[in-house]
Amino acid sequence: MAILLALFVCLIVIPLAHGAVPWAISKLTHRYGWVHGSPGFWNLLGLIRVGVATALLIWTLIIGIAHAPNAVRLGLVPSVLITDGPYRFTRNPMYVAELALWLGWTLFFGSLAVFLGCIALLLVVNLVFVPREERSLEAAFGQAYLMYKKRVPRWLGQANSLR
Repeated sequence: MAILLALFVCLIVIPLAHGAVPWAISKLTHRYGWVHGSPGFWNLLGLIRVGVATALLIWTLIIGIAHAPNAVRLGLVPSVLITDGPYRFTRNPMYVAELALWLGWTLFFGSLAVFLGCIALLLVVNLVFVPREERSLEAAFGQAYLMYKKRVPRWLGQANSLR
């Protein structure tokens, strides 16, 4: 059941939420930089960000699958604390990838509406999802998570020291 759920999320939910939704939103408003229904040069640069974000998302999913225990617990708290792969650089590589996708689509579609969707996603992730997840990870993994939290930044940037 867990494998089917994971496949559904990876193959259906994520592409719809972070590909089809930005495309649909961009169709509702003006696309800056587009000429005769085609993206301009500067819009095409957004595809670089989309490609990098997609690679990060795939890397994150592969690492998650590689660390999955034989008996998977369904729920919001993972059964294992992953600290390698992209988790060495950010505690939230999936969110970083998803937000980068939205920024890439913003550039590609030249859409202010997609940018506003990206800002909304950032606010919801940063103010609702991440704090809830951090509390549950701290409860589940205790000191191991606190040490990881000190070493690795929430988003990207300079890693914290082990003071």
